[in-house]
Amino acid sequence: MRDAYHEELDGISHKLVDMTRLVRSAMAQATSALLDADARIAEEVISGDKAINKIDLEIEETVFDLMARQQPVAGDLRTLITSLRMSADLERMGDLAAHIAKTARRRHPESCIPNELQVTILEMGQIAGRMVAKAGSVIASQDVAMGLELDTDDDAMDRLHRKLFTVLLSPKWSHGVEKAVDITLVGRYFERFADHAVHVAGDVVYLVTGQRPEDIIDEFS
Repeated sequence: MRDAYHEELDGISHKLVDMTRLVRSAMAQATSALLDADARIAEEVISGDKAINKIDLEIEETVFDLMARQQPVAGDLRTLITSLRMSADLERMGDLAAHIAKTARRRHPESCIPNELQVTILEMGQIAGRMVAKAGSVIASQDVAMGLELDTDDDAMDRLHRKLFTVLLSPKWSHGVEKAVDITLVGRYFERFADHAVHVAGDVVYLVTGQRPEDIIDEFS
């Protein structure tokens, strides 16, 4: 009975890693759709969000079932609670990728990203992809040091987010209010996506150590 129980716990971890892969693909496609004004890819991202939501629901049902049947304590209970938190963060990351895709679809056949910001948006998409990939590795390996790296990775996203506003607020901005609003929203989606990746890694750190990242980061600096 206990072996089956721990197999179910392992299954939750595998599903979380699967979610990171789906979310990474969704963000890569959403970024491409945004930059290339590709409505077909945007639709794929939007419809594909259902697969991420499905895994989130499966994890939630499994966690509640195990809590009811096994009455876990100590480390096992912490595993289940943090799994719920990570699944919720990853589900939200899928939503944010879908929001970016919806922005691309709404402005089709034009791109809402002017030429001078194409590289910045591409970099934001790439950083987002690397962060969720690293979050997946952290879940699989339970590597605390790697988990703590996500906070530093997020600094690069924050710098690019600020760069967007520097361009938007410049007197040289000539693309109108509509594109400014689109870019403001898109920048926020990328920035929040990265924040959720940090949260996922932070939950793994807590799972392994029983401490929040901010309480132990000095040990790994």
